Amino acid sequence: MANRQALKELQIRLAERLQIARAQGVAPSWLAVEAGEKKYLLSLDQSGEIFPWTGVQPVSYTHSWFLGVASLRGGLYGVVDLAGFVRGQISVSRNEFARTESRLVSLNSALEVNCVLLIDKLAGLRKQSDFVDFSARQPEMPEFFGNQYADGHGASWQEINLQRLSQQLEFLAIAA
Repeated sequence: MANRQALKELQIRLAERLQIARAQGVAPSWLAVEAGEKKYLLSLDQSGEIFPWTGVQPVSYTHSWFLGVASLRGGLYGVVDLAGFVRGQISVSRNEFARTESRLVSLNSALEVNCVLLIDKLAGLRKQSDFVDFSARQPEMPEFFGNQYADGHGASWQEINLQRLSQQLEFLAIAA
C-alpha cells in the first residue's frame, strides 16, 4: 500500500515538474522509463499523458506485443508492450502485483496515433547534462532508435523517437 502511494506521489510530482518546466520554457528533454529490464528515453515533445495500469480488453488475431485496447479518459487506445515490441515478442508475463509500478505512456496527440506504451517503471525526467557519454544510432538498429546514452552510474539508456515509431509499418500493422 505504501508503494502504491509513493508511486502516485511520484507521478504527481513528475506532472507538476513538467507543467512548471513547460511554463518556464525550459523543458527537460526526456521521460526516462524502464521496460523489460532495459532503460529508454522518450522525448517529452512526443510523449503524452501517463496513466496507471488499467484493465485491457484483448483483441484477437494480433501480435503478442499488442495487448489490446483500453478506455482512458473517455478515449479508446491501443496498448503496446514496449519491451515486447522492441524484442518482437511478448515480454515476460506479469501478475497484477507486478503491474503496480507499470504505467501506460500515451503518444502525443500530434502524432495522430491513439496508442499507449506499457512500461514497467517510471524513472523520472532526464536532460542532456544527466549523461556522461553517448553513441550515435548504429545502422543495424531499428529506425526509431536514436542515440544511446550512458549515465554517471554506467547505465545505458536508449533514446526512442516516438514519431518514427508511430510511422513504422511494423508498429501500425498489429494483425498477426
